Amino acid sequence: MYLSRVQVNTNDHQIFKHLTHLGAYHDWVKRSFPREIAAGTRLRHLWRLDSLNGRDYLLVLSPDAPELAQLARYGVAGTAQTKDYDPFVTALRQGQRLRFRLTANPTRAIATPGQRGHVAPHVTVAQQMAWLSERAAALGFELPIDDDGPQFQIVGRDYPALRRAQGKPVRLSRVSFEGTLVVSDLVRFKETLATGIGREKAFGMGLLTVIPEAR
Repeated sequence: MYLSRVQVNTNDHQIFKHLTHLGAYHDWVKRSFPREIAAGTRLRHLWRLDSLNGRDYLLVLSPDAPELAQLARYGVAGTAQTKDYDPFVTALRQGQRLRFRLTANPTRAIATPGQRGHVAPHVTVAQQMAWLSERAAALGFELPIDDDGPQFQIVGRDYPALRRAQGKPVRLSRVSFEGTLVVSDLVRFKETLATGIGREKAFGMGLLTVIPEAR
């Protein structure tokens, strides 16, 4: 796997006007892999938008490395970079404490008697926190709790627009979590890093990244 990043050029109006909805970012990511397009393959690329020190970044996790010139299409010149993520993942250990960041689309299935069920977003902070806590074990990690409560929090919530080629635009619930986790099932946890969490992965949701907890 490869983890890539580029700073989004939000200061150039001629560039940024192309990035008004999630579908545009999805297209940007897709075009960063021209060899896949030429071969007619559709590999899954997890991605998300991060803000750091007042700057916006596009982060991409992919089976193969992107073409940096294409990844830089709407980015600040010289900021596109990629690295082999496999050595880091291979070095992870059972029981290891890690700092994490996740942007996801917390939802629930609603069944209506006599009708087809549908999916609805969780809308409150409590619901969204519970959504992640309830799924943690199946995803290969634990979320520690101490005297101050859960060791993770929600650091961002919004409803970005998604426009498709057909149909009306919709808004997706996007929630960013940060905190500490403990690896409880190493095999499942590595799968989670590779495949993501929750729905709407094609549109910037589901990417979980981790770093070793500072001592």
